[in-house]
Amino acid sequence: MSDPGEALANAKAAADRIVKAKRLNACLTPPKELRQSLQKQGQAAHPSGVLYGMPVAVKDNICTLEFTTTCGSKILAGYRSPYEATAVAKLKAAGALVAGKTNCDEFGMGSSTEHSAYGRALHPFDKTRVPGGSSGGSAALVAAGAVPAGLGSETGGSVRQPASFCGIVGIKPTYGRVSRYGLVAFGSSLDQIGVFGRSVHDAARVLSVISGRDPRDSTCEARDPLRLPTVPESLQGFVIGIAKEYFPPDLDPAVRRACDRAIRVLKELGAAVREVSLPHTQYAVPTYYIIAPAEASSNLARYDGARYGPRYDGALDLRTLYRTTRGEGFGPEVRRRILVGTYVLSSGYYDAYYRRAQQMRALIAQDFRNVFDRGVDLLFTPTTPTPAFKAGEKLADPVAMYLSDIFVVTANLAGLPAMSLPIGRIKGLPIGGQLIGQAFLEDEMIEAAYALERMVPGAEDA
Repeated sequence: MSDPGEALANAKAAADRIVKAKRLNACLTPPKELRQSLQKQGQAAHPSGVLYGMPVAVKDNICTLEFTTTCGSKILAGYRSPYEATAVAKLKAAGALVAGKTNCDEFGMGSSTEHSAYGRALHPFDKTRVPGGSSGGSAALVAAGAVPAGLGSETGGSVRQPASFCGIVGIKPTYGRVSRYGLVAFGSSLDQIGVFGRSVHDAARVLSVISGRDPRDSTCEARDPLRLPTVPESLQGFVIGIAKEYFPPDLDPAVRRACDRAIRVLKELGAAVREVSLPHTQYAVPTYYIIAPAEASSNLARYDGARYGPRYDGALDLRTLYRTTRGEGFGPEVRRRILVGTYVLSSGYYDAYYRRAQQMRALIAQDFRNVFDRGVDLLFTPTTPTPAFKAGEKLADPVAMYLSDIFVVTANLAGLPAMSLPIGRIKGLPIGGQLIGQAFLEDEMIEAAYALERMVPGAEDA
């Protein structure tokens, strides 16, 4: 039995650490409210829970009862959900503490957490750089040591990319492994809740708790919660695929060196390493940036000033109310994606764009199936093409921002589990390596990550 006072002590310590990390602008919950809530949760936490007393930060697009859920947007300023996400309820049932809501790109649309209505989040090791996005706030808090784990969301790499930039572990489960109930919708066929941790074990432990069936989410598979593997002595019997499309000639040399070192370690651990091809990878980014905005334009139609958040005054009629509220409430990136999504779904363009993107998505998923059907267990790739870029560097060029997700969107399009873990640094900036697994075989992916984490010095320069 755990010490009944442990959760209360952890709650106070977590609140102190998060407040101390205030300069990062990673937590959107006011310090006084955070302290009061954590103290209350610490007193009520279940001592028998497997996560008893663990503070877990939650991205601000995942509904909680304790705090507001704004999705980093003015259009939901002050909104309090009347229900909580299934993932959050499972955390609390396991004794964990909801350690505030974290900053994010508005409605999850961004790769740098610069598109938040509440100011950008800072990189924990270099304030001139971005922590990644859209779940940058959760990643920054975990990397700064304020919390051992955090929840983020993924539509196109928004857990793995910031995990790579911040030098921590980020896991995206198989689509349907974790309930999406209570996750504010962006792209419903792509959205998932993912997990950050300072170690593979921390992230995997939280994932195992939030996974499993949920009758309130029709896309959640009726499967038992994930069972964690043991730490392996070797990777004998594993076949690791190295996709040549993920190692282009213009890949950052330091990222390539770090990946080459990790691949050598995989071989030393007994894994068979095989070069493979995923020929449709080059179409992943344009495919994603047709499908995701199309789904977003539909999902975000509900934010009109009549039902959620603030209603902007001066409206003479319903049309003006909608235009004023959405024009002032949404930021430029969200407006851009709604416009793109509406365009690709419009009459005369649906077949030319959206239908073709869905066909390409099927081909990308088939590429993965072909590789796995030929005996490959896992794929290893870089998580991102470069370390964290400077704040403002890509704001004027949305396409350059989108391309920072080039290695991560494929797993979302195919619905596969994937994770990033630290494999080195360049001038103090972390570099992440990515493992992509077969559907619902997160245990194999985590087993390989355990072994890699033990042998690869993630804090050393590549």
